[in-house]
Amino acid sequence: MFDQSIRSLAQKLRQKEFSSVELTQEYLNRISSIDPTLNSFITVTDELALKQAHAADEAIAGGNTSPLTGIPVAHKDLFCTEGVLTTCASKMLHNFIPPYESTVTGRVKMAGAVTLGKTNMDEFAMGSSNENSHFGAVKNPWNLDTVPGGSSGGSAAAIAAGLCVAATGTDTGGSIRQPASFCGITGLKPTYGRVSRFGMIAYASSLDQAGPMARSAEDCAYLLQSFAGFDSSDSTSAETSTQDYLESIEAPLTGLRIGLPKEYFGEGLDSNVAQIVMNAIKEFEKLGATVKEISLPNLNLSIPSYYVIAPSEASSNLSRFDGVRYGHRCSDPQDLLDMYMRTRAEGFGKEVQKRIMVGTYALSEGYYDAYYVKAQRIRRLIKEDFVRAYQDVDVIMGPVAPTTAFGLGEKTSDPVAMYLEDIYTLSVNLAGIPAMSVPAGFSNGMPVGLQIMGNYFDEAKLLNVAHKYQQATDWHTQTPSLVKGA
Repeated sequence: MFDQSIRSLAQKLRQKEFSSVELTQEYLNRISSIDPTLNSFITVTDELALKQAHAADEAIAGGNTSPLTGIPVAHKDLFCTEGVLTTCASKMLHNFIPPYESTVTGRVKMAGAVTLGKTNMDEFAMGSSNENSHFGAVKNPWNLDTVPGGSSGGSAAAIAAGLCVAATGTDTGGSIRQPASFCGITGLKPTYGRVSRFGMIAYASSLDQAGPMARSAEDCAYLLQSFAGFDSSDSTSAETSTQDYLESIEAPLTGLRIGLPKEYFGEGLDSNVAQIVMNAIKEFEKLGATVKEISLPNLNLSIPSYYVIAPSEASSNLSRFDGVRYGHRCSDPQDLLDMYMRTRAEGFGKEVQKRIMVGTYALSEGYYDAYYVKAQRIRRLIKEDFVRAYQDVDVIMGPVAPTTAFGLGEKTSDPVAMYLEDIYTLSVNLAGIPAMSVPAGFSNGMPVGLQIMGNYFDEAKLLNVAHKYQQATDWHTQTPSLVKGA
């Protein structure tokens, strides 16, 4: 049951093989049994889930359903959920219960899905390993001594372990794709503006984008279909028509033009990971695609550019957390300044404090032009690299990360090594294009993801390409022993 697709579960719900209440209770029982080991959930919403499941069963009985009706999902804990604790994995918001619903979670709810709870993450989405959480690190279900990736590591681990059917995540610099690769699931980062950011607690406003995470591309298509589209509540939402992501998912790949950036296959890439990615490329050639080498010459500038722009925006966004209106407040402040200083020192973790300080420095007088403005100019060059590439190819492929999941604590004392884990993902966010990770094999027993990058607002093409690959391979059906043994 815990490794079935949305299509399969939806069919069985409508055929009355089991009810949504029964299905939901099985998942809640599984979370209770397994998650104390993984720590993938911050909040489990048992009562709410069963209430929504009852409503889903009534809707099914009345024939008023969507593909997600009665399907148990989870949400990354930075989406505001009305009446449900929303912490961003931070002490700063350990007691915050939003009075409103984010657009993403609201639309998933309207589609009839059942909310099992809120998943763990790096604090305020800052991290690549899910070790920067106030509520403790998440463990990778494929190897409990390794990280699940970040910052959407809780969602990825929960899906891989069969604790939910699908989940939402967010991607600022690879935070959907990298954990998807590390945990052997499928994750899609849409074009910037394709999905509303309303009610999504911001890290870096010009980079953050919500997206679906699931076992397969088809399941991601179902979830994306429910929440993509224009939202007048979000000034960054694109007024672009949304496609039916399932309509063209079965289209053949004959004539597909794949670009392989030579910069993705240089020094630093693990040889096993490189071989697995190349094996996947050969599979696409069997499906009728053609492959050519391309160049993205400014890829090496993505890390320095990102780690100026993102912290600068974080410095601005996180200034709202001051102990005045909501969230953590220090005890017995002497005056307003003392309250600000001690509240923020107590409420934010070390990684968040570090990025705020870097961003504040980059935005300060005398350094704004030297750092922030220059980083934005580099960002334009990176975008132009992709624009040129898509004149000759339909999609670009390469590795998601240079290695498989690394050990817990292995890179916490070396921030540069941690940041280098994002070398292949950051440029996508800087350019604003869509990209996804699909399972492509294993290296020493750990999953490896293939990254597929598309042109602006071409999520349907990405899902089609990934789906046809998954029909020809079975990497996405592989499950860790936590699933097989249950």
